[in-house]
Amino acid sequence: MRKKILLLGSGELGKEFVISMQRLGQYVIAVDNYKNAPAMQLAHDYEVIDMLDGTELDRVVFKHQPDFIVPEVESIRTEKFYDYEKKGMTVIPSAKAVNYTMNRKAIRDLAVLELGLKTAKYQYATSLKELQEAVDVIGYPCVVKPLMSSSGKGQSILKSKLDIQNAWAYAISGSRGDLMEIIVEEFINFDYEITLLTLTQNDGNTLFCPPIGHRQERGDYQESWQPIDMKNSHLQAAQEMARDITAALGGNGIWGVEFFIAQNSVYFSELSPRPHDTGMVTLAGTQNFNEFELHARAILGIPVLRVCLLQNGASSVVLAEKENNNFPVYLRMKEAAKIPNTDFKIFGKPSSHKFRRMGVALAYGKENTSCLVNKAKEVSSIIGVD
Repeated sequence: MRKKILLLGSGELGKEFVISMQRLGQYVIAVDNYKNAPAMQLAHDYEVIDMLDGTELDRVVFKHQPDFIVPEVESIRTEKFYDYEKKGMTVIPSAKAVNYTMNRKAIRDLAVLELGLKTAKYQYATSLKELQEAVDVIGYPCVVKPLMSSSGKGQSILKSKLDIQNAWAYAISGSRGDLMEIIVEEFINFDYEITLLTLTQNDGNTLFCPPIGHRQERGDYQESWQPIDMKNSHLQAAQEMARDITAALGGNGIWGVEFFIAQNSVYFSELSPRPHDTGMVTLAGTQNFNEFELHARAILGIPVLRVCLLQNGASSVVLAEKENNNFPVYLRMKEAAKIPNTDFKIFGKPSSHKFRRMGVALAYGKENTSCLVNKAKEVSSIIGVD
């Protein structure tokens, strides 16, 4: 078996995916909008294009004629995927999945209207006036998001009428493309949130990784830990919802399905049809296969019989503090390595800016996850990016 994989998006998640595919003997072409992206440094071939340019995307796809098209990011002209499927190429996990999860309206309507999943109350708005009307229905506080965006762009919390106009402008400015529509959601005062990595396979055997807890700032995760301690009834409810929505979207691979746990209830939040950033904790050896290995095996049809927890783990991101466009230098790695039962991965990005994720620190062992999070944070605080 030697398949050709076209990887669309070549950041740190893509880099780990390339490693997993090459360990299974596959051929990977890495694509992104800048040269020397992390996954390009390891792939067999690469292309630098604007993936929102449909003509350029067509050119690369038909040039390489891949067996599998694997999106790793959201900023892609995803409607093209339906055409590629008609021409016999396999989009991972499916063209429907990638398109629906790119649009909060499509995925929310699927979850609520078709599948009956529990979510925060929500309304849509296509103008400032409609936003004001939606807020009157949802109440304060509430969350305003573009229908299409990534990494928290355009999201804000409304606490009073004074916030409405700024929230509308911010949401539209953070929207992908020219889509002038937003979603207004009830603010869930959750006890905690989880990522449930869900593996769908072509033999119909859907598996779940031990649940992952995480903390976010500025729309991006800062720390994650596995497993998170939660009631078995809540975990079963989340698994049932994850099984339903991934089955409705179709296809094989790893999915990052996010939930809020609040007031003895489980709320579906969002999902990504690809390895999840919070799932980098699995690089700490918490499972028999990390999330990238699971994704690769599901794509190739290599069966995974079970996913089991081997040890507790935690991750903490290494962030840049300043801009550097000439391959940043990493500092104090020798000092960071002196902390027992820890590790770190450096992404090798060719440039940095404030708060850009440049690496991840990992901690593992039998200690409780709170202790491991502190260890991982200690490692990430030692490593500098210059």
